[in-house]
Amino acid sequence: MFATEVDRDEQLYWLALQLVPGLGSRKTGQLIQHFDSPRGVFRSSLSELEGLGIPGSSAQSILSGCTFDDAATQQQKMLDAGVTLLSLNDPRYPRHLRTTYDPPPLLFARGRLELLDTVMLGIVGTRRPTPYGQAACTRLATDLALAGLTIVSGLARGIDTAAHRATLDAAGSTIAVLGCGVDVVYPAENRKLAEQVAREGLLLSEFSMGTPGYPQNFPIRNRIISGLSFGILVVEGAKYSGSAITARLALEQSRELFAVPGNITNKMSWGPNLLIKQGAKLVQEAEDVLSELGASDRRRMHERRANTPAPEQQSLLDDMNSGAALTVMDHLSVDQPKHMDELMDELPQLSSSEVIAALFELEMLRKARQLPGLTYVRVL
Repeated sequence: MFATEVDRDEQLYWLALQLVPGLGSRKTGQLIQHFDSPRGVFRSSLSELEGLGIPGSSAQSILSGCTFDDAATQQQKMLDAGVTLLSLNDPRYPRHLRTTYDPPPLLFARGRLELLDTVMLGIVGTRRPTPYGQAACTRLATDLALAGLTIVSGLARGIDTAAHRATLDAAGSTIAVLGCGVDVVYPAENRKLAEQVAREGLLLSEFSMGTPGYPQNFPIRNRIISGLSFGILVVEGAKYSGSAITARLALEQSRELFAVPGNITNKMSWGPNLLIKQGAKLVQEAEDVLSELGASDRRRMHERRANTPAPEQQSLLDDMNSGAALTVMDHLSVDQPKHMDELMDELPQLSSSEVIAALFELEMLRKARQLPGLTYVRVL
């Protein structure tokens, strides 16, 4: 399906060009368009570069070739980590992203490259979700992944993490777009999740190998999340937040915009509720998103769904050892955490050991989740 990788010599030129200080993605794109290849850029003259508006220091760096040593180091790091480099002129480069205003000249990819040729949906939201937001994200990501969409997010705490985990638990496809190098994990607590995404999904970044997770990188990477996707789904977020930035980028890139409504008294609902007031589509179930797909994409979703094994959770729930777990689940809410002692008071017909065993069983089936302080919420 895909062409072979560019040879190592050509790859070196791409890497050297990316490492030129002060250049940026837009200027790099202009240079490639003018000279056809990075090799052509490095063979240009000072007058040609200055005529294209390249800053003097960047032009001197190009002419001196001083970035080639660092490029060789990058190349070795890629080889050691099993990373593939995708340039703008590579047939495997995501077609929707290529048509955006300032597509990254290079993408570092680790994992299943074929996912870049699927229909993708971005899911973004707050790093501090409420139990309701966490439950809504988990349910929607699961259903959308089972429908055949590839779920794209940023591997951040909160909603991003919930979206990736729910997709992986459903044996679906997910892409994590990083604000650091693909060989760096940020935040550190998501190391195991990042490793699982690299094995079963795809890690993607425009940042060079070894780049730390600098704060300024994350708003920049948001344009890739929206650029890859046919639409963006916002699940909780403040009025001014990273998810609001991604929503704005989605509109600028002519992507569909979806939002999950929330409690009007919760500040984390302000962002998605405002987006709905401004025209974003309100999402209550997966079909609200799927209905916006074009006919050809919907056919692809149907084919992927037909080839996806049925989830095992419901059959496990039907085969519970006793009715205690079902009874306990009926007393749990998705948005109001309930303490274990409160459950025991509400269920005098069950012993304390039965309640504890039922909660453990529900957690194993991902039908309940424990929060700090021995409180529990139901998972949709």
